[in-house]
Amino acid sequence: MGAENHDEGATPMQFLKTLFWALLVGVMVAFALNNMTMVPLKLWGSLYADVNLPLLLVITFLAGFLPTFVALHLTRWRLRQRIAATDRTLADLHRADPPASLPADPAPIPAQAVTGAVL
Repeated sequence: MGAENHDEGATPMQFLKTLFWALLVGVMVAFALNNMTMVPLKLWGSLYADVNLPLLLVITFLAGFLPTFVALHLTRWRLRQRIAATDRTLADLHRADPPASLPADPAPIPAQAVTGAVL
């Protein structure tokens, strides 16, 4: 998005960002391996489904995250469209011919010619 310098390689902040994500993935994998238990899920009536706990957590996370993610991107898309339309309108206004120059002010009328003028 901004002016990024790709010639110098990874910056220290990029390293920290990568380290954070690697640690987060490591913690998630360790959690999933240590909690690989089956959880009974009552669907309806007497119908049950046995689901792994990590899978259930991922499905629950995605059920909350995806609608918000889609709403964010739709809002950003709509705002980009509005900005583009405004930019096009401004460009059209700048390309339009300037308004015809207004006529110069008429010569001032001398005070003696004006009726009722007091000198």
